[in-house]
Amino acid sequence: MTSVPGTVEGDRVRLRPYRVEDVPDVATACADPLTQRFISGMPSPYTEADARWWVTEGAPAARPAGGASYAIADPATDRLLGGAGLGNLVPVRRQAELGYWVAPWARGRGVATAATRALAAAAFAHGTARLELLTHPENTASQRVALAAGFRHEGVRRAANLARGGGRQDLVCWVRLVDDPPGPVPRLLPDLPGGRLTDGVVTVRPVGPDDAEALFALHSLPEVVANRVPPRAPTPADVERRCRLAGTRWLAGEAADLAIVDAHTGELAGGCMLYHDEQATGQAMVGFSLLPAGRGRGLATRAVRLVTGWAFEGVGLARVWAGTRPENAASQRVLERAGFTREGLLRGRLPGPDGTRVDSVQYARLATDEPR
Repeated sequence: MTSVPGTVEGDRVRLRPYRVEDVPDVATACADPLTQRFISGMPSPYTEADARWWVTEGAPAARPAGGASYAIADPATDRLLGGAGLGNLVPVRRQAELGYWVAPWARGRGVATAATRALAAAAFAHGTARLELLTHPENTASQRVALAAGFRHEGVRRAANLARGGGRQDLVCWVRLVDDPPGPVPRLLPDLPGGRLTDGVVTVRPVGPDDAEALFALHSLPEVVANRVPPRAPTPADVERRCRLAGTRWLAGEAADLAIVDAHTGELAGGCMLYHDEQATGQAMVGFSLLPAGRGRGLATRAVRLVTGWAFEGVGLARVWAGTRPENAASQRVLERAGFTREGLLRGRLPGPDGTRVDSVQYARLATDEPR
């Protein structure tokens, strides 16, 4: 591995050394609440003195250590748009970590993606074989940048980072190898068209943090708990964490966590999940549950139809399956009305209460099945 150039040209961005003239913009950008939230190592409050130290001492110190720290600048005006760099080098593995931040006035313009692509290309041209990009678990914007720049989801580094205010937090790891395509990485679970699915009666949309209270009420109902795996009621913290991390799981291709909403009132009626459990074979599992006020109105059937249709047409799956407890006749009726075929009984498939095992009735629908 050899040092990357002092200046790197990208698509509508230039990576150059920091200058004293950048200090006011660095101070403003790094004091921004979003920057502070997702980069816990930055001083808080972030002052102009902190920015001056970074520009004159912190960033230049990266070079002697084998890394690099750049200002992302607008090629036309030279104004600072953000920062990017290479650090945490492991020369024996030809590995480095790539990081970036974008100033508030430059967000939404593809700056981070362009800078990441340019810096990755420069690193690979100078001997790096593997680049890691680590993101805060809730920073879905940064995760989208990683995918757009050719980085693939590799997993979660548990408690890998110091959290602001104390404690530790996970980091999501994205990796690009020297011989990987430059990107974007194909999404296993693409976004919903227009951000939602609807038939005019029911709407299905991604779960978000604001849904935590309603979903906790839903998953605390005894009849819903009985069908959870394992059959145990969640805590408020469990549901709140699930809602906060739903976007990350979606981008990682693990699951599409969805809220079922009454299209007329806008009220949350239940939840639905497409769990991408067999990526290699083009299969996924669908699960659903409704609050009492949403039952008996056909909302679950409509939601399952919408999600299954998207799974086949938008995701490209070949088979969607679902399982119910043998006594759950209501869910079985939903699946049958949504075009699923009963395939059989799986004995003792699921964990039951007090160490027991319970059976599961399996249903499936194929992409080639005629719609009902």
